[in-house]
Amino acid sequence: MPCEVKPIRYGHSEGHTDVCFHEDGSCIVTCGSDGDVRVWESLDDDDPKSINVGEKAYSLALRNGKLVTAVSNNTVQIHTFPDGDPDGILTRFTTSANHVTFNASGTRVAAGSSDFMVKVVEVTDSSKQKTLRGHDAPVLSVAFDPTDEFLASSSCDGSVAVWSVEDQTRVVNWNVLPKCNDVSNAKSLCRLAWQPPSGKLLAVPVDMSVHLYERKSWTHVGTLSDDLSAQVVNVVVWSPCGKFLAAGSVGGILSVWDVEAKLCVERQKHERGYTICGMAWHPSGGQIAFTDTEGCLGLLDGLCASSSSSSSTANKSTKAAVSKEPKDYDDLFDEEDADGLLDQCVSDSGSPVKNAVEDDDDDDDDLMPATGKPRNRGSFLDDDDNSQDTGSLKVDKLADDDGGSASLRPVVPAVPRPVYEGPMPTPPQKAFQPGSTPAHLMHRFMMWNSVGIVRCYNDEQDNAIDVEFHDTAVHHAMHLTNSLDHCVADLSQEAVLLACEGTDELASKLQCLHFSSWDTNKEWMVDLPKGEDVQALCLGHGWAAVGTSAMLLRIFSIGGVQREIFSLPGPVVCLAGHGEQLLIVYHRGTGFDGDQALGVQLLQLGRKKRQIIHGEPLPLSRKSYLAWMGFSAEGTPCSVDSEGVVRMLNRSVGNTWTPVCNTRESCKSKSDHYWVVGIHENPQQLRCIPCKGSRFPPTLPRPAVSILPFKLPLCQTSTEKGQMEEQYWRSLLFHNHFSFLSSSGYEVNEESQRQQEKEQQEALMKMFALSCKLEREFRCVELAEMMTQSVVTLAIRYASRSRRMLLAQRLSELALEKASQLEEEEELDEEPAYHSTAQSTGFNQPSRASRQSGSRAAQENDDEYEDADDVQEESMEAEDGAESRKPRVNPFGKGPKGSPEKPSPKPVSKEGRVNPFKVAGAGKSTGSPAGQPRVANVLDTMTMSSRKPSALTSSSKQSKAPVLKPLAPKPRSKAQATLLQMSATKGAGKKPEEKRTEKETEKPAVEKTPSAAGDNVENTRPKTGFQMWLEENRKNILADNPDLEETEIIKEAMGRFRTLSAEARLTWTERAKGGSQTEVADLKKRKREEEEEENKEVDGEMEVDETSAKKKKPLNTSAKLSAFAFNKD
Repeated sequence: MPCEVKPIRYGHSEGHTDVCFHEDGSCIVTCGSDGDVRVWESLDDDDPKSINVGEKAYSLALRNGKLVTAVSNNTVQIHTFPDGDPDGILTRFTTSANHVTFNASGTRVAAGSSDFMVKVVEVTDSSKQKTLRGHDAPVLSVAFDPTDEFLASSSCDGSVAVWSVEDQTRVVNWNVLPKCNDVSNAKSLCRLAWQPPSGKLLAVPVDMSVHLYERKSWTHVGTLSDDLSAQVVNVVVWSPCGKFLAAGSVGGILSVWDVEAKLCVERQKHERGYTICGMAWHPSGGQIAFTDTEGCLGLLDGLCASSSSSSSTANKSTKAAVSKEPKDYDDLFDEEDADGLLDQCVSDSGSPVKNAVEDDDDDDDDLMPATGKPRNRGSFLDDDDNSQDTGSLKVDKLADDDGGSASLRPVVPAVPRPVYEGPMPTPPQKAFQPGSTPAHLMHRFMMWNSVGIVRCYNDEQDNAIDVEFHDTAVHHAMHLTNSLDHCVADLSQEAVLLACEGTDELASKLQCLHFSSWDTNKEWMVDLPKGEDVQALCLGHGWAAVGTSAMLLRIFSIGGVQREIFSLPGPVVCLAGHGEQLLIVYHRGTGFDGDQALGVQLLQLGRKKRQIIHGEPLPLSRKSYLAWMGFSAEGTPCSVDSEGVVRMLNRSVGNTWTPVCNTRESCKSKSDHYWVVGIHENPQQLRCIPCKGSRFPPTLPRPAVSILPFKLPLCQTSTEKGQMEEQYWRSLLFHNHFSFLSSSGYEVNEESQRQQEKEQQEALMKMFALSCKLEREFRCVELAEMMTQSVVTLAIRYASRSRRMLLAQRLSELALEKASQLEEEEELDEEPAYHSTAQSTGFNQPSRASRQSGSRAAQENDDEYEDADDVQEESMEAEDGAESRKPRVNPFGKGPKGSPEKPSPKPVSKEGRVNPFKVAGAGKSTGSPAGQPRVANVLDTMTMSSRKPSALTSSSKQSKAPVLKPLAPKPRSKAQATLLQMSATKGAGKKPEEKRTEKETEKPAVEKTPSAAGDNVENTRPKTGFQMWLEENRKNILADNPDLEETEIIKEAMGRFRTLSAEARLTWTERAKGGSQTEVADLKKRKREEEEEENKEVDGEMEVDETSAKKKKPLNTSAKLSAFAFNKD
């Protein structure tokens, strides 16, 4: 079995940990800073037994059914094992005990504390204690001599001492360590170890090497070092046979030396690079368990060799080292490596394949790493240094069995080989299913998404799959027997999709439980071709997709019909589906220096199949991997990497990925993580499960889902400006799905969309106000460019009130540009919509024909200046007061509804305002809807020169009325009902004219300025307050600006008129209204003299004909007010 490092497990919370094996190797026992002792049956144990021993546990030792722990309450406690029942306190210190250990027989316990003392306590009688004093700083570690004669200890005072247990005296002392004042500041824990079984050598970690001291003589006889590792050694441990020494370093390097062969025979690296603080060798010698300062548990497996060749090989290697000093290390093993055993392939973990080495010697079984022989330099690939794999043993004095000593000098290579120091390739991450926990767990989640949960139980009692739905209305819970060993699953509102890997006898199978099917057969199964395994799968709306080991993507219908199949550019990593969207993540190449090189494709599988993202690189954090991939509830692709960074696809910026959250910011400790299960854009929610001390949640008890907020990583978000900017851009990003859904044919909540747009504009306005306060006028204009036209008008008013006239002028120019752009967009987009609406709402045929055949552009050119003047007047009327609008709206709302035979007097007052130029010659009905699209927006009937003043005069509140009112459904529907009723009862000869009068009635009721575009405004309408003010002040304007054109004069006049106080503008408005009171009284008196409703109808028709023929002076707004009063009576 190749030597490899098993995937680490999160066993405890962040902090110092310790580990040991049971005497028979049946279990692994660990302790951590969370105060728990956990008993692991194996590294894959998903539910280890937990024993709480205190607030924090610093060290533990296990022997003869007794568990001894050093805890944070300054005591050394003892518990029964494996029950975990408290069995008393062995001893107490004034500060925390840092390390505890048993002697070989398990009768004594030694403990070193931060109060500089070492105590030796009898297990059966804790009153029998021996105290060893002499250290001048906290004690780091203690170690019993296997013969129970000596005790070694290391301290923060820089010394390593050997004590006589019986005499309680210090035998020898070496000052070889760096000094410090506390264990937390120590450069190394300096865990000592005696060589079993006789304690011949004492191993002491010193800086980046291990010093060997001989028993009795206490001389330094050797130094073990790894010339490829420049990391401080933290802990050492001997193999049970005493021939190998393992060491763990601060940087996560695991090294194994063959002491007799004088070489480093194995080196592995912690997959996270964490500091190794605890190590234990399995009693059988085949495994080394280790823990780190982040609470993780790991296992180095495959070290056992049951042949006795280790001893002979070591002896031969020693002789070769002595006899071949001039040659380099590779030449040391030329004689034994002639058969190429050491040059065979390297396993996935970076270790060579184990080779059996036979020898004629028939000694006892020895322990040796699985390599069988020390490896040469060129056979090691999986390491950060990745250049060589040779350790050196610098031996000063090595004691012989007879007490003599020999001196060996290190061998220096004659010609060093070239060393590769470039970036190293990153192992590609394996395929996974988003929303699932690792497959090696016995109880795990196969899927957790917005639809439900799929759990898998695979233990001795049961091998089954449970499917639970969040909404039981979708389907009831299901219990499935997992006879095929399904390992991948997905869940949607239509089906459950399962897949298993293939074996030598059986092919990989895909099974679908289509519970939403309307027929009785709700299950189908497909066998993949031999040698092709399912690695990833997903479900969409009406389809299922499968990524296989053959780099193929297979698509099936939800009913089991095979559809598209195509090759992937690289090995699949994961798949995700939502509606008609399919997201594919694959390896697009080899990453380097810990980075993954992933590509992403986004396909649309609707009627028109297309590829939206064409294999672009998927962004991830440095030295991270993809942890989750999927869609938000609204259908936006999202990703989460192992560093906790959540990214969302930004469709508005060329399908780029924007980071929207970092879950690590919400974690309390480094060992805590959040496991993402879903993302919602409206409301903005990141749904995830907090995992304390691990990356994945347990299946039982059912974990609770937490909601994290989103936050864009903008600069200076602690300031008011940064917070507003983050809020605006996050709102903009999270509401891109509205446009995507509407373009895809889905219904959109318009109310919610309007609310979000309103929030965005409010945020812009707040930033605008803040920039004004900071006197950042250029920044104000930048913000205004992102505003809508109506909000820009508010910004102009704010700037004017803030006495920033230059800014107001800049904003006015910007408002004109926005008005021009809006008019151009409406000409292209809204005109066809209005045209189709007009044809489908009961308009008369002559009007429709005239719209289709007439020249609308010519009419606009003829009337553009009249339209401009009319729009200006109406805009100022709307600004000065609402009285002028009410008489136009009320006649439509209060008009007679019961009888379609009764024409209201409104056409009489409206007919006089018909533009004679539109009637003459062309034969077109003046009331036809041909002009309706032109009056849908006040900007439609103006050219570039006449358009700008009207845009400037319209405030944000007033300009909305003429734009939105023609689209209001209720007034239009009432008018259409009246039109249909009248057209059904009138004769054929009067039908066009009656419809015209009704349409003319509708227009002034719904909108303010439509048909006035073609009228002779100067002769038919009373002047507004602005016009009267302009007549009196025109000379002054021309005197100041003699080169202005007419439209520019109006623009300048409007700007000056707006600067007047509200009282002054109201005075001019009252003066304009004062001249029409007599005419109003006359109209009321005349209308009240009419008799019955039939006579009203006839008189109204005669008045219409008479007005059309004789071109009488049309009535103004006050005349219509009298008509309203007459109808009410």
